[in-house]
Amino acid sequence: MNELQELYREVILDHNRQPRNFGEIDDADRVIDGVNPLCGDRMTLYLKLDGKTVEDVRFRGSGCAISVASSSLMTERIKGASIDETMGLFEMVHEMLTNDADEPPDELEKLVALAGVREYPSRVKCASLAWHALRAALTGADHEVSTE
Repeated sequence: MNELQELYREVILDHNRQPRNFGEIDDADRVIDGVNPLCGDRMTLYLKLDGKTVEDVRFRGSGCAISVASSSLMTERIKGASIDETMGLFEMVHEMLTNDADEPPDELEKLVALAGVREYPSRVKCASLAWHALRAALTGADHEVSTE
């Protein structure tokens, strides 16, 4: 097993077993639901913003290990980040998941583990669900996000 595959396996299992930032934010500024009808993943993303910064972020939902782990990794990474930084991160993760780039950018840090999902094309939507919900929440969408 190569290094990226091992990292993928370890990080996905860890974040699925012990998801970070799992729960609700009662006074969230933005709340958006996401669904992946192909896999049955469902999640709700809660954002608390402080001006142009993600002050707090949490998620609730159920789904496969990849979906839960991706949500957990995402929330861990964006807490305290600026909205601009967060949108840039969305673009980098989306590029990493959907293109066969040789090396993911170093600034993705632990998120590079998600690159392992490219080995399983049917699972890309599982990994990207939380990220699409995040982009929708930050751009003011008020409808459910679907990976369909």
